Amino acid sequence: MRLIQRNHYLNALLAVKDIPDIKVITGVRRSGKSKLMDALIDNISQEKTANIVRIKLNLKKNESFLDGDKLYAYIEQQYDAEKNNYLFIDEVQMCEGFERVINSIYEEELYDIYLTGSNAFLLSSDLATLFGGRVFEIKLYPFSFNEYLKYYPSDDVDVAFDDYVKKGGMAGSYLYKTEEDARKYVNGIYRTTITKDIVTKFKIENEDLLVMIGNFLMDNVGNQTSIRNVAAKLTSGTYKTNDKTVGAYIDYLCRSFLFYQIQRYDIKGKKYLESDKKYYLADLSFRFAELGTKDADYGHLYENIVALELLRRGYEVYVGKLYAKEVDFVAIKEGEKLYIQVSDDISREETYNRELSPLLSIKDAYPKMIIARTKHEETQHEGIRILDIARWLSDSQ
Repeated sequence: MRLIQRNHYLNALLAVKDIPDIKVITGVRRSGKSKLMDALIDNISQEKTANIVRIKLNLKKNESFLDGDKLYAYIEQQYDAEKNNYLFIDEVQMCEGFERVINSIYEEELYDIYLTGSNAFLLSSDLATLFGGRVFEIKLYPFSFNEYLKYYPSDDVDVAFDDYVKKGGMAGSYLYKTEEDARKYVNGIYRTTITKDIVTKFKIENEDLLVMIGNFLMDNVGNQTSIRNVAAKLTSGTYKTNDKTVGAYIDYLCRSFLFYQIQRYDIKGKKYLESDKKYYLADLSFRFAELGTKDADYGHLYENIVALELLRRGYEVYVGKLYAKEVDFVAIKEGEKLYIQVSDDISREETYNRELSPLLSIKDAYPKMIIARTKHEETQHEGIRILDIARWLSDSQ
């Protein structure tokens, strides 16, 4: 398998190297957490004063380290007082009592610590509890379109984008020669996450209902989602459920990094709204593997791609509300806002005007843009940028 240097994430890790926090790399299964750790180790190993201790707890040869006392004794033995010491542990949750081991090493200031592990044990919301708030989290996402182009170089960005939409960013699937086998691989990741990272961790009694809720969210990316409405629709079908159960199951799906919850933001009132959030999938390949391509709404699928790209680029992302109108995304970074509409085809005047209208209604001076499948270079309308989605995504910013 070809390896692509993921400099965005590597640089984020290098920026906090030697800072006294426990660095934890999180993200959906098979998104490249261990490979990112390998890249960081390669970089640090160039330093003559570096003492690197790397432990992969999922390997048979390291089975003895599944005992916390033995793991601690080994790490302590490898410490070199004459050098800068770096500790890297994969699948840290496999060690019984790993929290006590890591917290002790941290308190003794022996190592600069880097961890990866199963999402069931290293959920973002659990990190502060596990390690007493001394954590710096690096959030890793599947391949962006820009990274996809590095893996599959192409002179035709439009053809490459169409391929990316179908294949997605789960790079392990690129090894398979047929679309069917690639989707089996992706579906295996999705189902394993359901079983090991959610059902086992949270002691879910009705796995079928959890899968149905996941499928519902996949089929409704880009739509406002009411917990009550989801419960009502599922109850009218196969299962009887309630708001509390549906809300909890959706929370578990988000905590395992399969979905990302996007809150609504009142643009005029400048306040956050709790009702009818939107949910976007970590990678569209999960949708195609689980549901197929039938009845795909590409406008909403493109919206999903843009949402994840904004998160990759470090934005806080919200759905905008302006009176009765909706702005697909309000993206905020370092106090600056960006208003974005996303569409599939804006060649029809009616669609074009519909996408422009909410942006023209916003009276502040922050940048505004429409991202659509234009297949053209950038144009502008009354200061609003009109961008092709493939070209916007391939920008390496």
